[in-house]
Amino acid sequence: MSLFLKKSITQLLADSSESEKSLKRTLSAGSLVALGIGAIIGAGLFVRTANAAAQSAGPSVTFGFILAAIGCALAGLCYAELSSSIPISGSAYTYTYATMGEFMAWIIGWDLVLEYAVGAATVGIAWSEYLNKLLTEVIHTSPIPYEWCHSPFQSEGGVNGIMNVPALLIIFLLSLLLIRGTQESAFVNGLIVITKVAIVLLIIAFGWSFINPVNHTPYIPEATKYVDKEGLTHNFGGFWGIVGAAGTVFFAFIGFDAVSTAAQETKNPKTAMPIGILGSLAVCTVLYILFAHVLTGMAPVEFFRTKGGEASVVAAIIDYMPGYGWLAKLVTVAILAGFSSVILVMLLGQSRVFYSMSKDGLLPRIFSDLHPKYKTPYKANMIIFVICALFAAFVPGDVVGDMTSIGTLFAFILVCAAVIVLRKTDPGLHREFKTPFVPLLPILGIIACTLMILGLHWTNWLRLFGWLAIGFVIYFGYSRKHSVLGNTGKTVDPIDPPKPEL
Repeated sequence: MSLFLKKSITQLLADSSESEKSLKRTLSAGSLVALGIGAIIGAGLFVRTANAAAQSAGPSVTFGFILAAIGCALAGLCYAELSSSIPISGSAYTYTYATMGEFMAWIIGWDLVLEYAVGAATVGIAWSEYLNKLLTEVIHTSPIPYEWCHSPFQSEGGVNGIMNVPALLIIFLLSLLLIRGTQESAFVNGLIVITKVAIVLLIIAFGWSFINPVNHTPYIPEATKYVDKEGLTHNFGGFWGIVGAAGTVFFAFIGFDAVSTAAQETKNPKTAMPIGILGSLAVCTVLYILFAHVLTGMAPVEFFRTKGGEASVVAAIIDYMPGYGWLAKLVTVAILAGFSSVILVMLLGQSRVFYSMSKDGLLPRIFSDLHPKYKTPYKANMIIFVICALFAAFVPGDVVGDMTSIGTLFAFILVCAAVIVLRKTDPGLHREFKTPFVPLLPILGIIACTLMILGLHWTNWLRLFGWLAIGFVIYFGYSRKHSVLGNTGKTVDPIDPPKPEL
């Protein structure tokens, strides 16, 4: 029974600090929409769109974006209810502990490593690809040698990769920034968000006239099989091609849950939370569909399978939009800045999860040790850097990107299930926001996320099971024995450590 020990919600609320209980409700629905757009648009759009088009759906990747958005919206509504019901800063891990018990909390906490740490590695690899474009197309210098910006599992023209040094370097520098605790200006971050949205709009506006109808014929390719460079076979075209594309481009929506975590700082969460979540998803989905339509219309599928495999957006502009070299340069610089902020947020999110798990005794104390001067979980940041660096430096971007997608989809399934469980076990709990049509919408969320997981290659299932197996070994070998709740029956205050203001 100790596997299903739950944190008392009453005790959790009592344990929370006065500062947490008195968060100022200053955010409007419009503020939440802006927050969501800033968190969502990142590496997924500029990198994974081309991957999905090449391996799964061709032009019909646009339908993949729609399916992914539906799954995110359903999960987001469930996320909003949990975050407003249990107003403790933290993550899905914290309120899963309060609703489904310690073992499920461990699973989702361990699984979130795939979203944050491996997600940061994915964006780091994309950052490396666009850095090479910056060197060759903007600065006009020689690119970084292939072997030093690719993993050992990649090769081109007889040259084998050794280690992705740029990806490792950017993660290292941003990890140091988090340890130092340097505050980022909201003004600078606002400029990055505006720049990212502006780049997407510019590509849509200027690229529309370069669409070649031949590249969109047929819009939904006939169902066939495609074998990639690594020898893996993918369902291409047809229904399962679209489902596979949804699982791939799902990475482009990761980050929308930042909206739900702001429930306690929202003026009227009952109406503002659904507007913020669905509004930001709707805006981004429209931008994504138009962007994918233009990108796949400018260049044929074969382009994304060969030359356009890396830094595909810049490559497509250079090859298929003559006279717009300035746009390619602007895109490269803006994307590098945007990627850096996304990596920083993912590294920060991972440290928050590990900090809470450490305070609960499920991870060693080292993960919650704070720096004596900067008051940041510096040891956790260093360990997270090592995890991210191993993935970024030695694993191909496609692999880590799909690992992030399947890990996050699995976490969303648990979040949807948690809403159903909490409605049964604690129907009287005060909820600032309630997911409508329970259990129908959570069940549909589970189905949509499961469908996207099924669309991913079977190797991703194997990696997920392997990752969970490692987590089970750690839990039964260490965490269960050291659980504070299991040993004392008391909860531990899961207050986040001081952190940079983003």
